[in-house]
Amino acid sequence: MSLKAPSTKPNLKIYLAAPRGFCAGVDRAIQIVEQSLEKYGRPVYVRHEIVHNKHVVERLKSLGAIFVKELDECPDDRPVVFSAHGVPKSVPAAAQARNMKFLDATCPLVSKVHVESERHLKTGRDILLIGHAGHPEVIGTMGQVPEGTMHLIETEDDAKNFTPRDADNLALVTQTTLSVDDTTGIIDILKDRFPTIALPFKEDICYATTNRQAAVKAIAKKCDVLVVIGAGNSSNSKRLVEVAKAHGADHAFLVPSADQIDWAQMRGTVSMGLTAGASAPEYLVEGVITSAREHFNVTVEEVEVTKEKVIFRLPRELREAS
Repeated sequence: MSLKAPSTKPNLKIYLAAPRGFCAGVDRAIQIVEQSLEKYGRPVYVRHEIVHNKHVVERLKSLGAIFVKELDECPDDRPVVFSAHGVPKSVPAAAQARNMKFLDATCPLVSKVHVESERHLKTGRDILLIGHAGHPEVIGTMGQVPEGTMHLIETEDDAKNFTPRDADNLALVTQTTLSVDDTTGIIDILKDRFPTIALPFKEDICYATTNRQAAVKAIAKKCDVLVVIGAGNSSNSKRLVEVAKAHGADHAFLVPSADQIDWAQMRGTVSMGLTAGASAPEYLVEGVITSAREHFNVTVEEVEVTKEKVIFRLPRELREAS
């Protein structure tokens, strides 16, 4: 009787962060596209990526969604969905002017920031927005108010150097996908310079961003390498890499999927952290673990910092249809 040869693969412990992957806002946005296709048939147009993940986008394309950059690329007689990041007010106004059918997949937590901004505008305050220039969410939020009434603050230096028209009449909102730690530093500077600044009633950084960052913090010190699954244009995914590096991971990097990992460069790695940005599907995480097993004897330990039970309702016309 022949004995089975011992494995020559090195051992690898994977610390699997939880929560990770899809948040309620992303899940809702994807469902809006899927159910719009069921209700209205193919094609349904989507302005910009519904969420920042090419795997999600390609799957929806296969179902009949057509992704466009601007509204003028859409015909008048087909539905259009606005992405989860939100849009300037001018976009639904243009759709209404053309009598188009449109569905707004803006994350409710982004919509909350939009409502806050309008409320501050009505009270005569200038608004400071902490965020990243050019990000779709920032473009959408700044497009809720007239030009010149909202000012973008990207860094602590921006916070130190901003000169207001009226230092006693300011309000603050933030992009929802930022690093909690970095945002705290900027807010502290603004509060110190402008003690009367109106702060968000509830923190603008979304629960999912906060939870995913907390889970990374919980495993970072244990990891030789921490891998974040997500798109290169995903703000919350990039922030997870930054958080991992700041909280003890020897190395951290962002990849879209397992086939982008160079396992040869991982030789000598004993412990690896693994998480996914809020727009990355779980099967991409499973793909990394499967790929790792080809090169290592893998054991997996899930580290959960909290349970997420948030669910956002679909638009009324889709609830009625279902």
